[in-house]
Amino acid sequence: ARRTGPPDGGWGWMIVAGCFLVTICTRAVTRCISIFFVEFQAYFGQDYARTAWIHSIVDCATMLCAPLGSLISNHVSCQVGIMLGGLLASTGLILSSFATSLEHLYLSLGVLTGLGFALCYSPAIAMVGKYFNKRKALAYGIAMSGSGIGTFILAPVVQLLIEQFSWRGALLILGGFVLNLCVCGALMRPISLKEDCKTAPEFLEQGYVPETEKQDLKRMFTCSPLIKLWPHECLCYCSWKEYDFLLMPGFMVLAVSILFMAYGCSPLFVYLVPYALSVGVSHHQAAFLMSILGVIDIIGNITFGWLTDRRCLKKHRYFCYLFAVGMDGLCCLFLPVLQSFPLLVPFSFTFGYFDGAYVTLIPVMTADVVGTSLLSSALGVVYFLHAIPYLVSPPVAGWLVDTTGSYTASFLLCGFSMIFSSALLCFARLAKKIKRTHLRSLTGNTALKQHIWTNGAIAYSVTAELDQKDVEFLAVDANSFSNR
Repeated sequence: ARRTGPPDGGWGWMIVAGCFLVTICTRAVTRCISIFFVEFQAYFGQDYARTAWIHSIVDCATMLCAPLGSLISNHVSCQVGIMLGGLLASTGLILSSFATSLEHLYLSLGVLTGLGFALCYSPAIAMVGKYFNKRKALAYGIAMSGSGIGTFILAPVVQLLIEQFSWRGALLILGGFVLNLCVCGALMRPISLKEDCKTAPEFLEQGYVPETEKQDLKRMFTCSPLIKLWPHECLCYCSWKEYDFLLMPGFMVLAVSILFMAYGCSPLFVYLVPYALSVGVSHHQAAFLMSILGVIDIIGNITFGWLTDRRCLKKHRYFCYLFAVGMDGLCCLFLPVLQSFPLLVPFSFTFGYFDGAYVTLIPVMTADVVGTSLLSSALGVVYFLHAIPYLVSPPVAGWLVDTTGSYTASFLLCGFSMIFSSALLCFARLAKKIKRTHLRSLTGNTALKQHIWTNGAIAYSVTAELDQKDVEFLAVDANSFSNR
């Protein structure tokens, strides 16, 4: 039976637990790949630049293929998609343990493992949005905290595995660990919401299918159209409807802002430790800065999600997201003047907290723009938009460091990029509000108006927010009927 709304609990908490494990097995494992860099360099005798491409490829492949994960989730099932992704990711890690060259690692650890992570990540996050509405931000905060918690736990474990079993044995064990994604996929019990099943009946009623076939197709309809034998034109229509949000002005603005936000946030995780070392901070203290950032990131995930679910802030989650992104941008702008460990510690606290805050709200923002029924497809596109900035921004930041001889230009570019992302969404919301105010002033009433006129014995009723031209047209039309 279809539900009219998300259950906001029950099995939904198992969905959160499954998504929490998915973020550990995907994002946390991706971050831990950097621990293998020194081993790869020593074994293959390559420089840092060539070795660094492994991490860039797996991160980029995860985001680039995110729409593919959404497509499989929508047309087959979320469970099948995540299980398939777990098998691919595990296979990639296991094959990497037999690597004989960096090119081998590019394909196995980079492309194959990244593709597997892509099939798991966005569908799991979308499932949380289907099960929660009132406590959506809190649920996402708990689920997304798996990235920080997983990194905090896995990093020392992976280092210990490398010391005990070499990098080949560590990759083999990680391949077995990532198979837990199949267990996470089994937890993703599908749910049918009323708003998920609107497109096909609307399609049938609009006359795209012959009358003789409409009743049969309505009985056959489910939320997984590829499982049933639909006519080709009906399938094409529904596939197009899954991505018609791409033409929504609100989503277009969000997409552009995501590009700038992703560009600004990525280099800091790469260059914070080198920058700290360059200003005289010890190796131990520089590593501690990253630990602080990771732990506070977890606190930001959960507490900011809980706060934005409160009644006083729930209606203002849009501006909470803008505030979090803008604060991270300001932190980047001030970073070049922080040149000692006591000053860098507050930076790690502040940047880490707001980084966890806006990461939690990205799925919530996307759901508010496109709706729950299109969330899986929209998240696939949103994470796809992260791919190019993630791939390009660290090399660009490194080129600026090599050219200028300092980290100032790189951090300023990151800061201004994130502030522009926040300002763009702010201006878009203000423009939308001004437009609404203007329309209301034209109609002379903030409420919806109902106009009724007659044509003989038939009465027509139209309820809408009408502009001045509609009012004038109706007035002329009504006068003409009264004169008759």
